[in-house]
Amino acid sequence: MLEIQERFGSEGYEELREAAGSAELHITEALDKESVIGYIAYSYGTERTVVYGLDDGGDLMLCDGLVRSVMLKSVLKGIKRMLFELDDDSCFDRLRSLHFVSADSRQCSDLDSFMNGCQSCKNNRKE
Repeated sequence: MLEIQERFGSEGYEELREAAGSAELHITEALDKESVIGYIAYSYGTERTVVYGLDDGGDLMLCDGLVRSVMLKSVLKGIKRMLFELDDDSCFDRLRSLHFVSADSRQCSDLDSFMNGCQSCKNNRKE
């Protein structure tokens, strides 16, 4: 069974810890039968959440779940933007296909509208 859980501590993620610099690094892992199959590493700021690392193993649905979990937490903190500072350009293909970022951007600029847009799709679904 797939679980997405925040990890408390950054052991094993030292490279991402360095990328975050002085920002407090948070890591959310995707677990399948207690084995890590993916993660997203990020920090919260007052204006935006910055994503430093994303490993979804190339799985579009896992990418969606990891990113949305951080988007939701950001919205609950009143943060409206998310910046993806990723070294792996292949991640941006999945982020674009999921409409998290546009072709020429590394930022999702209105998290609240994005998350509420999903609710609109649910309400407009034909029964």
